[in-house]
Amino acid sequence: MTFPFTVQIGSATLSMHAIMETMAFFTGFRYFLFLRNKHGDAFPASSRIWVITGAIFGALVGSRLVGSLERPYELALTPHLFDYLYNNKTVVGGFLGGLFGVEIVKKLIGEKRSSGDLFVYPMILALIIGRIGCFSMGVYEETYGNESSLPWAMKLGDNVPRHPVTLYEICFLLLLWIALKILQQKQQLESGALFKLFMISYLAFRFLLDYVKPHYTVLSGISTIQLTCIAGLAYYLPVLLQPKKLFASYA
Repeated sequence: MTFPFTVQIGSATLSMHAIMETMAFFTGFRYFLFLRNKHGDAFPASSRIWVITGAIFGALVGSRLVGSLERPYELALTPHLFDYLYNNKTVVGGFLGGLFGVEIVKKLIGEKRSSGDLFVYPMILALIIGRIGCFSMGVYEETYGNESSLPWAMKLGDNVPRHPVTLYEICFLLLLWIALKILQQKQQLESGALFKLFMISYLAFRFLLDYVKPHYTVLSGISTIQLTCIAGLAYYLPVLLQPKKLFASYA
């Protein structure tokens, strides 16, 4: 197995990562439209457009901000600040940035209803496709794991057996998708509960995953990504303290 994977199309050599990243955005959005047409949407089209706009811009800012803060010493020393900010990004920052972008937009347009449930399964699908692209890069993108002697450790381009953390994440996302579907079939969830469950689950998973990834420690042995996950979980503390409120049957 050779990393990074590339695809030859005529005389052009394309990165599998770039192809899968494009497919992730396209497929995720198409799946969102499919679910919206199938199940309907409590939001009028004009409000939904504003919500999507807030999510996009919030995710763009959040992903770059958190990604750039992963190695503060590099950020402080870079002579090309804009390029550094643009080229460093992370999904965790994107999710939280998108969340706050949506909340800001909803306040501006006077919308109080939850808007995230329709995004959950499209986001999971897009993440799975995107992580396949990340896996194709091996150690040539910062989504690989620490050295490992476990039976399933993989050599990702540097001849060193490592935790295949992108495959861990894909497996987690598939299991989360199944678990959320089963929960929906067995319980009536409050509006917005599906999105909250997804965010809490993903943030907790990413906090743990960073322990088997190379990272720069910024505080008490934890990374910027982990600090961001803690901040996100703190935002959902009321849900964590009273999870029964996620269910419509809660009195």
